[in-house]
Amino acid sequence: EIDDSFMQREDLNIRDFGVRTSEEWARFVRNNRNKRFADFANPECNLDDKYDIVIGPIADDDMTLLFRQYENGMMTFENMLKGMIYKETTNQYSFHTKKAVSLLRKAGV
Repeated sequence: EIDDSFMQREDLNIRDFGVRTSEEWARFVRNNRNKRFADFANPECNLDDKYDIVIGPIADDDMTLLFRQYENGMMTFENMLKGMIYKETTNQYSFHTKKAVSLLRKAGV
């Protein structure tokens, strides 16, 4: 569990993509799954854990397939995005730093 008030904390750097897939979200996921992407100054990079928490759609197996097809040159970035728009997604919270993880409480305790 986590107290919803964490969103107002000024000491956390939170990247919130909302609940729908978007081009910005797709670039972020693509960049952070690509081990060769190392532009740490880029706001679409979190390999350096600049964001304590990232919130957005889950890139499930269907999304992973689209990413692979794009990375293997089987489709354009635009076609990958079109394929994502029609996918039903659920949201996730991803905790990237010790500070973020320390906000979690064991449910039912």
